[in-house]
Amino acid sequence: MAVQNAATGNEAGGPAVNDDAVRELAGRLRPDFTLGVAAAAFQIEGALAADGRGPSGWDAFAAKPGSIRDGNSPAVACDHYNRVPEDVALMRELGIDSYRFSIAWPRVQPEGRGSANPRGLDFYDRLVDLLLAAGISPMATLYHWDTPLPLEHAGGWMNRATAERFAEYAAAAGHRLGDRVAQWVTLNEPVSVTLNGYALGVHAPGRDLLFNALPSVHHQLLGHGLAVQALRAAGVTGSIGVTNLHSPVRPATRRLADRLLARVFDLVLNRIYADPILLGRYPDPPLAARPWFRFLSRTSDDDLRLISQPIDFYGVNYYYPVRVAAGQGPPSTPTGNAEAMSRLPFHLAAFPEYSTTGFGWPVAPEHLGILLRELKDRYGPALPPVYITESGASFPEPEHVAGPLADSRRIAYLADHLGQAVSSTAPGGIAHDVDLLGYFVWTFMDNFEWAAGYSQRFGLVHVDFETLKRTPKKSFYWLQAICRARTGAA
Repeated sequence: MAVQNAATGNEAGGPAVNDDAVRELAGRLRPDFTLGVAAAAFQIEGALAADGRGPSGWDAFAAKPGSIRDGNSPAVACDHYNRVPEDVALMRELGIDSYRFSIAWPRVQPEGRGSANPRGLDFYDRLVDLLLAAGISPMATLYHWDTPLPLEHAGGWMNRATAERFAEYAAAAGHRLGDRVAQWVTLNEPVSVTLNGYALGVHAPGRDLLFNALPSVHHQLLGHGLAVQALRAAGVTGSIGVTNLHSPVRPATRRLADRLLARVFDLVLNRIYADPILLGRYPDPPLAARPWFRFLSRTSDDDLRLISQPIDFYGVNYYYPVRVAAGQGPPSTPTGNAEAMSRLPFHLAAFPEYSTTGFGWPVAPEHLGILLRELKDRYGPALPPVYITESGASFPEPEHVAGPLADSRRIAYLADHLGQAVSSTAPGGIAHDVDLLGYFVWTFMDNFEWAAGYSQRFGLVHVDFETLKRTPKKSFYWLQAICRARTGAA
């Protein structure tokens, strides 16, 4: 462990932290507010054939030439599978309350069905025990995009049977870990799976079905409902929720076409996921757009009752607002170019008034407060307590470092977004009536960033992908100082 400066939480002689700003922000966090970090199995674990793990749809997608930037491979990633003790020790040094990790479905059910693989569950057993020994509360995500390949070959989330298989997997995880995991997340960002994977083809499984991808929405939500039932039947002691990417959607101009298509994209990005879970129904699309949403109009009341059963919390991943303009434009999406976008009657417009991250995403912390206000206005008492389950930014950074990287832009990003989350939900804030339980930084360490490979670094910890050496960045010490200031730790 590094020697620490009691006032700032810095390494002695290490990176400076603004004490006054840290104390002011830490002082605004209520005592029970959770500060955490988040990560995903496929992005960090590596060891893709260890302990009987089977291949996932993402393994197959990553192996296709041209799918991943620079031909990067996830085979090793951060080698977290073999370095768990080192990584948990870093988390303990960081001082966080909770670690949100995901369980690799193919590690637990290599074929996507049948008996659970005990060796795969052993890995998560060890992880959970290490976290608890370090005083860190585990938040387990059941699905962070790594569908077992045999299920993907059978249609993936376009196939209703995948929801039933997901419930079987949830039961196995719940029986093994349910006595120690404090929070369970069923799905991570079903919108990203549908949009990027099935509609636009820039993520696994690489299909470009556009609005014909909507069955994957319903089947993921059905899987969520079945998994909630399975976890409760398994007797898990922790709370249960779901998390989705949400963005405020705005028209590029006041023209009717822009306003209409912004409403359509708001449905696609936000409402067709949250409305069924929280209200028990799919939203009504504008009349002109109803043919695009016809699949969702045929869903059964029994399915909707299953999807909308009570949950304990709702997870919100916030990164950027979205601006929509009518007409064809460049095929760009937030995660890469998608030729399928050229077949749509709208495109995503830029926010020139904002600075951008390494991914080109607008840095707009005030829209986080706006988003929370919109969610509360839309769902009222049906909105459960909320966690910000992901918030963070990538910036251009070197592949190799000799010491703590001065990632001041990330510190500013996190300070502004955490500050906005807290101030907007405080008395008198724009979203004062939202019960905000915590904030999780994406991400703990640099990782395999899906189709972007290793080109986008989001981590508080720098990873040298040649040597796998971990080096905390200045943002790590900033968050450490926040954690220590709120507890008065020396």
